[in-house]
Amino acid sequence: MQSQTIDHPIVPREKLDFGLDGDIPRFWLENDPFKTRFFDAMSTFFPEGERFFITCVRDFKDQITDPKLLAEVKDFTRQEGQHGMVHRQFNDRLTEQGIRVDAIEKTTVWMLFKLARGILSRKTTLSITAAFEHMTALMAHGFEEAKVMEKADPRIRAMYTWHAMEEVEHKAVAYDVMQKVAKVGYFQRILGLLITTVSFPLAVMMVVNRMFKADGFGFFKRAGLMMGGMWWLYKPGGLYMPILGHFLAYLKPGFHPWQTGQMDGYAAWLETFDRTRDPIAAGNAALMNQRA
Repeated sequence: MQSQTIDHPIVPREKLDFGLDGDIPRFWLENDPFKTRFFDAMSTFFPEGERFFITCVRDFKDQITDPKLLAEVKDFTRQEGQHGMVHRQFNDRLTEQGIRVDAIEKTTVWMLFKLARGILSRKTTLSITAAFEHMTALMAHGFEEAKVMEKADPRIRAMYTWHAMEEVEHKAVAYDVMQKVAKVGYFQRILGLLITTVSFPLAVMMVVNRMFKADGFGFFKRAGLMMGGMWWLYKPGGLYMPILGHFLAYLKPGFHPWQTGQMDGYAAWLETFDRTRDPIAAGNAALMNQRA
């Protein structure tokens, strides 16, 4: 594996106020049910998903001898823990809308902790974690470039922008533990990517459909929304096609997450957040940087 280094901090940011208790529209992204529920569905997986990632990396913590990597694992754990806490607060809004977030979380726990960690090796679950981290980082890059959150409610945009920036900050941690400590081979690494590529989009779409039912949409309306949403995601030039190359780069034997560098809006977001400690102002600054 080609050695990769980048001089950047992994900074846990805690006790952030996104104003999630305020009057946020039900369809907060362009008043579009699919676009909104697509991100809402992902949010329902984050609390338990982040706990799964932390657990899978910690499986190998006692074997880490590199002080720098050990410190990165500690900061990775704190960042992921904060992501879970904030998204759980956001998910409380979804519960108030009649969505059975508790049932979704119970299924997520069963899938990740009972099924995956029950039947797969610890190296394989770490490879799944590294693959998920790759997917979240590339979505952060791609969604920023596509300006997906430009017309979103500023509070939700701030939450997802903060989450994206920190995902990119720590995007190499699980991968480095997998390669340098667990010594996961190429084919086991790719197996993790295949499992993630199939399971995560399927799970998200199942939850989107459940959310549409809670919104009161009938079968034909749901089908129309789903078809339109899939076209938005997968059409040529849509949300996913521009990041396909980034996704496929994981297949290269010498791949490393930092080959793709940092997000374009990161510097503007970081400067504003460090100066104001206001995640909403930082989210707006990152958006203005995208428009420039």
